[in-house]
Amino acid sequence: MINLPRSITFAVSFAACIGLPPSLWAQATPSAAEMVEQLKVQPAPAPRTRSLRNLTVEVADPTPAARPSLSLLIQFDFNSAKVKPESQQALSNLAQALQSKELVDAKFAVEGHTDAKGRADYNLKLSQQRADAVRAFLASNGVADARLQAVGKGATELANTADPLAADNRRVRIVNLN
Repeated sequence: MINLPRSITFAVSFAACIGLPPSLWAQATPSAAEMVEQLKVQPAPAPRTRSLRNLTVEVADPTPAARPSLSLLIQFDFNSAKVKPESQQALSNLAQALQSKELVDAKFAVEGHTDAKGRADYNLKLSQQRADAVRAFLASNGVADARLQAVGKGATELANTADPLAADNRRVRIVNLN
């Protein structure tokens, strides 16, 4: 099994960023097993302690762990929440990953994100519709609807702050809520 670093953004986003045509994205689509590894909650490190005679002090980790997540560039028709066929494999792999024994008890946020082009209220509405569309796809592919929370973020949390109009800002992010 592949160990992936927590900060990875999957190859689908990378493929789009470097300009690969959508016909080649399927080759860069992460597998269900890779998605499981990315979304699993990693065990907490053992607490560090110091002892002064009969006094034991636990030292807290100063950096709280981020929730496991992954970003996928899911293609939609222009100005629409209809998922394009190029994204079917990535979403099928995601549905399979969410039904794995490692993730079957977890709940997830399905976040829709847009770039900064257009009005903020329109982008927020469109991102919510796209998150709802991904949630519906996952539910229709066997993921219990009660485990999924769709949230539209609009352009409020850009992946590429240096270029607010960049394609990698238009994405769906899956966050493990456990």
